[in-house]
Amino acid sequence: MEMEFDCESLRRLLGKYKFRDLTVEELKNVNRFFPHFRYSMDTYVFKDSSQKDLLNFTGTIPVMYHGNTYNIPIRLWILDSHPFAPPICFLKPTANMGVSVGKHVDAQGRIYLPYLQNWSHPKSVIVGLIKEMIAKFQEELPLYSLPSSDEARQVDLLAYIAKITEGVSDINSKNWANHEHKTVNKITVVGGGELGIACTLAISAKGIADRLVLLDLSEETKGGVMDLDIFNLPNVEISKDLSASAHSKVVIFTVNSLGSSQSYLDVVQSNVDMFRALVPALGHYSQHGILLVASQPVEIMTYVTWKLSAFPTNRVIGIGCNLDSQRLQYIITNVLKAQMSGKQVWVIGEQGEDKVPTWGGQEEVMSHNSQVQLSNRAMEVLRVKGQRSWSVGLSVADLVDSIVNDKKKVHSVSILAKRETEHEWQRGRERGRHRIGNRLQALSHQPRA
Repeated sequence: MEMEFDCESLRRLLGKYKFRDLTVEELKNVNRFFPHFRYSMDTYVFKDSSQKDLLNFTGTIPVMYHGNTYNIPIRLWILDSHPFAPPICFLKPTANMGVSVGKHVDAQGRIYLPYLQNWSHPKSVIVGLIKEMIAKFQEELPLYSLPSSDEARQVDLLAYIAKITEGVSDINSKNWANHEHKTVNKITVVGGGELGIACTLAISAKGIADRLVLLDLSEETKGGVMDLDIFNLPNVEISKDLSASAHSKVVIFTVNSLGSSQSYLDVVQSNVDMFRALVPALGHYSQHGILLVASQPVEIMTYVTWKLSAFPTNRVIGIGCNLDSQRLQYIITNVLKAQMSGKQVWVIGEQGEDKVPTWGGQEEVMSHNSQVQLSNRAMEVLRVKGQRSWSVGLSVADLVDSIVNDKKKVHSVSILAKRETEHEWQRGRERGRHRIGNRLQALSHQPRA
């Protein structure tokens, strides 16, 4: 039975929403097309374990597939920053339905669509989102009926007999299906700004990737991305569809939400909101890849990426102080002409003024005072160098090379801090060593790709 849409009740429910009137008007329009949706306020738990009370609505959408119409149950969560942020969409299968994991749906029933990833107010609206959902589900039905136990056993038996008669074992057929994804070095760069283009050019120049995807998420066509398209670099694909990144070995985040009028906290919040839309989808498309974060502030955004992706800590890495470390080593040996004698010097710490040099290796050829003097001179030279996009791009390509080709090279990167490092840091400070805990900017062997 259809109920009359109650704007005032909905307005009261949305008391904490930033753009309540805009949201009510849009949901009124949704009700005109889909009057059977039911609305409620419930707690949504994000992948980073944070929680919010959000409006959501449930109902079915009609999907025509092979001549038959299926009513697909869905649930849409409306964020409190709607309509400037896209809804979070799920299938809502009944007990006798199973989820067909595919290009647009993951195992938990979360829905991924180009419309969501390119969401931009006022162009993007929920009715348009649902219409694209229906169109995509007509190509690939997202749910299937679970058979009874007797039917299931019969289906399994017939499938087993078919494999025997074809002479293909289950293991071999799976390996054959995944063969392409295991052999192709596919890299994705997220963001078509200066840094994204610099990373694309540097990775392309080093010949690391068999396929390189640049995800340009901007509304307008920028000159740099357009030129890449015009001059057609080999093995480089430019796309606005996040699914083009599927099966990447490394996904590199270069996007930043920067504005001259924004405070530092506003920039961080904007980046976190942007990553909420990007990270789960990109993690879904490259479930066995490594996420490499170059967005600023890199330490915070690396942590956010780890929380939103639910990936293991060794597969979410920030670029850290890799560029500064490589420059410092070069300055000491080639500019200051110092003999390293097997020792290496690294830059560790948070990006900015708090970065410090630290020496590695076992040999005590050079006294501590000499190390400090040499480090200070080298850091003075380093401070005037700055970090241009092309420089960071070369550093990112260096990290990607180590990951993809398993170079066994040591880098200064950002990874998750661990509690025992606090004790190591305290002991180091008591010994008079000017070092900070080295887990956020760790001297870490790269994990295998």
